[in-house]
Amino acid sequence: QVRLTEYGGGSVQAGGSMRLSCTASGGTTYSRCMGWFRQLPGKEREGVALIASDGGTRYPDSVKGRFTISRDNSKNTLYLQMNSLKPEDSAMYYCGADRFGRGVCVYLNAVGFGSWGQGTQVTVSS
Repeated sequence: QVRLTEYGGGSVQAGGSMRLSCTASGGTTYSRCMGWFRQLPGKEREGVALIASDGGTRYPDSVKGRFTISRDNSKNTLYLQMNSLKPEDSAMYYCGADRFGRGVCVYLNAVGFGSWGQGTQVTVSS
């Protein structure tokens, strides 16, 4: 059973940058689609970046050009580099692994993902 742990959240001013990390334990994730998601209280968890096993990436328009997802399979670690941050990027951020072990990333929503960690809070002030 893969367990994921997110690191690197905090507070930053608008226009700033932040890098999140997600480490996996209890198993490997190199063959899976992995993703970063964010959630506000009372709202659905939304996908902000996906990376397939072959390194292909997907982003929603809201973060495209500002966020970059990457993975280091030798360290079993996923990253999210966030630049030009906006107050609307403030949320709890989670990483997830494809629940079915698929290497291809199909959808940007959280339905097909699991092994959620506790999340890390990102706060962007104006």
